[in-house]
Amino acid sequence: MRGTVAAVPREGNLVRRARTWLPGLLLVTPSIILIGVFVYGMLGWNFRVAMTDQHDAVSEGRFVGLQNFVDIWDLPRWHLSVNHAIVFTVVFVLGALVLGWLLAFLMEKGIRGEGTFRAIYLFPMAISFVATGIVWRWLMNSGTGERAVGLNRLFEWFGLPQWQWFRDQDWGMAAMALPAIWQMSGYVMALFLAGFRGVPEELREAARVDGCTEWGVYRHVVLPLLRPVTLSALIILGHISLKVFDLIVAVSGKQIITDVPAVFMWVAVFDSNDPAKGATIASYIVLSVAIFVIPYLIWSVRKEKRS
Repeated sequence: MRGTVAAVPREGNLVRRARTWLPGLLLVTPSIILIGVFVYGMLGWNFRVAMTDQHDAVSEGRFVGLQNFVDIWDLPRWHLSVNHAIVFTVVFVLGALVLGWLLAFLMEKGIRGEGTFRAIYLFPMAISFVATGIVWRWLMNSGTGERAVGLNRLFEWFGLPQWQWFRDQDWGMAAMALPAIWQMSGYVMALFLAGFRGVPEELREAARVDGCTEWGVYRHVVLPLLRPVTLSALIILGHISLKVFDLIVAVSGKQIITDVPAVFMWVAVFDSNDPAKGATIASYIVLSVAIFVIPYLIWSVRKEKRS
């Protein structure tokens, strides 16, 4: 009898708990299922294909383990695309961080018409990389002399040397990063501007009272407090640069001179009909992005636990 009486409140607690978390679970369940199937399921399928010898469009392929991941390093084009991706990533990330920080610094000083400038700087982010690439393909046209258009025409007017831009053997990928810097620097500016505005004015005043110059205030007070913002911007820009595809194709097409792993993957799958090679390249791209994202997620979780 006592056991029956005690079971009633216990069942009532379960019902109350279910009413608390069950609606939320039902709300997010479709998203969880879709992400599980079309994100992680597709990633698993990609890794499965990468570990087979399916090098044509009709055969099913046999399991070969990590052989494709090793063999791809024997391809000169793979080395070239990886080097290009590294150059693009370094120039793009550093350029967007520096330009975004500079714009945020100027905006933080309270310039007149701040809202207008903020909208102008953020507007490129609303444009797709394809549209950006089409415009910058004209701006970075390598024609010289009478055939010069875009930036080369502007340089000609000012008597400056004209460049080959993305067609240059040495600096082509650095030039390719310019459209990406133009598009994403406004977003980085917004992140840094929010970080600047989040620094309490009392800390700045205390530093000034202690004898810090204005540069000293930024160096010893403001910049250390912007480390989380800088890390977030670094992660976002890094993963964008490692999987860049549409901007490269829109500007230069599938040329070797601007080849990156994502473009190489497209060529391997759709031009060469080699699913295993394309899946291997895609796997390397996923792993390279994971190197950026996973440590950031771990750091974010630990930070939330400490707070």
